[in-house]
Amino acid sequence: MFIHVANPIYDSVFKYIMEDERIAKTMLSALLKKEVVHVTVRPHEYSNTTRDTLSMFRIDFAATVRECEGDVEKNRVVLIELQKTWLNTETLRFRQYLGAQYSNKSNIREEDEKGFAYPMVAVYLLGHRVGNINEPIVYVNHDVFDYNGNIVKEGSEEPFVESLTHNSIIVQIPLLHGNVNNRLEKVLSVFDQTQVEGNTQQVLKIDEDKYADDNDMLYVLHKLTAAAANSEMRQDMNVEDEYYKAIEDRDTAIMQRDKILKEQEEQLSQQNEQLSQQSEQLSQQSEQLSQQNEQLRNMAKALFAKGMTEEQISEMTGINVENITKLLK
Repeated sequence: MFIHVANPIYDSVFKYIMEDERIAKTMLSALLKKEVVHVTVRPHEYSNTTRDTLSMFRIDFAATVRECEGDVEKNRVVLIELQKTWLNTETLRFRQYLGAQYSNKSNIREEDEKGFAYPMVAVYLLGHRVGNINEPIVYVNHDVFDYNGNIVKEGSEEPFVESLTHNSIIVQIPLLHGNVNNRLEKVLSVFDQTQVEGNTQQVLKIDEDKYADDNDMLYVLHKLTAAAANSEMRQDMNVEDEYYKAIEDRDTAIMQRDKILKEQEEQLSQQNEQLSQQSEQLSQQSEQLSQQNEQLRNMAKALFAKGMTEEQISEMTGINVENITKLLK
């Protein structure tokens, strides 16, 4: 059975579902490929309340992750900096935000006297493609190497190392085309924009039967269905549409302006080239005239030296007497 749900690409909808601990655990467990047993939204997470030039939605989590070391299970706290953007955004904004997290004293382990930080994972949900990477989800994980390039297996999770480096997960939403080959792709399938229904992007048409065996995903769909029926949520999405439309209009105006400027520059370049050619031609003509005048002067002086008068020279050459006089000076 097909159902209509709110599109989680919208900031308001994404915030709405990720504030739900069960959905946050479902999403983060799939991203980390580890069981998240507890997750809390960290304070001051919504830094896009005052919009800037480009929309970038941020939300920070402290996740307790269950890990296995041999036969022993242990819980480990990991900070997750999740950033979502629908527009093509320069990486400087991401770097600035990460820099703020590295310098944030609240990210230091309180129980650690040496001041080591919690390990951090940066997650990027991108509404655009990254270069020529054709995989919808890529993991960028750091390793520890010795001088010869061999991986150092012992101590790679030392607090000192994890305090100064972080892993990243990059999701390219445009490449989510309904192919579900693993748990993460199944969870992220609710972001698949090929399921957009209607003239706007606000609603997705999803086949609920594909999730019949997954209670966590059915819960996500239920939450998205509730969001679609919420009038305030729809109004928030309308505001986002207006915001993006304003950005698109601005970008279109900039592109048109740049196109006109480029055409004008090309025209000016052509005109300058034509003027340069004309100037070169005039220079050549001037040189030719100078050579002709010099020849006439030499001829007039030679005839004058043979005893011919200015009038006779004029009659012979067809040059008026006044110019003959000038040539003889």
